[in-house]
Amino acid sequence: MRCLRPLRSVTTIRRMIKLVSRAWAYLTASLTGKFNAKADPKVQLEQALAEGNENNRRLREQATNVLANQSMSEMQLNKKMESLEKLNANARQAVQMADEAAKRGDGAKATQFTQSAETFAGQLVIVEGEVENLKQQVMQSAKASDQAKAAVAQSATALQKRIAEKQKLLSQLDQAKMQEQLNTTMGQLTETIGADVPSLDEVSKKIEERYAKAMAHSEIQGSSVESRMLEVEQAAMNVEAQARLSKIKAELGLADAPAVVPAPEVGTTATA
Repeated sequence: MRCLRPLRSVTTIRRMIKLVSRAWAYLTASLTGKFNAKADPKVQLEQALAEGNENNRRLREQATNVLANQSMSEMQLNKKMESLEKLNANARQAVQMADEAAKRGDGAKATQFTQSAETFAGQLVIVEGEVENLKQQVMQSAKASDQAKAAVAQSATALQKRIAEKQKLLSQLDQAKMQEQLNTTMGQLTETIGADVPSLDEVSKKIEERYAKAMAHSEIQGSSVESRMLEVEQAAMNVEAQARLSKIKAELGLADAPAVVPAPEVGTTATA
């Protein structure tokens, strides 16, 4: 039983660690989602493009270093090739001089020149190995340089595509904002803004109702007895005014005196 207690404690701690890890992952995802939802897309596009520019800059620096290493390897190879040629010429010269000294019977000189030739030959072997290594290094550097150039070209193309995509997304973003504003405006025209502010449809309906009531009231007034009486009185006044005007013209000698036409009486009808 004493041995089981430490095991249970370890298991409990592991469970707590897993629980904390899950909670932290959930919190991070939640905060990330909220941040992405509220973040300005234009700022995020600028950040993405800035990151692409930074990656392209680092890649160019690495490619520059690779090309510099290739140049250094080539210069070292050229120097070693010059040393190789010089050692080869010295070794040949020492061998010839040793042979000439031997022919003259000068054994001491022949031995000295022979030793010099052997020294040159030993150095020649070492330099030849170095030349072979440098040749391999130059080949590898050239291959790396070609890859670096291709990577830089691909990065530049990708960056140009990102710039074009940014412009396209910015245009779409502006269109989306304009459409959202239009949707908001149209929604305000068809929905009630507040408790005291009616919608456009409600105002239009009220105006139509008032217009219909006014027209109906006018029609009713026109068909009433009072309305007819006023119409008859107006007609009588018009006839009397025309008679007075004719009389004035006759007095002035402008026209014959008109016949007096009696005004119609209210409630009378014409007889045949």
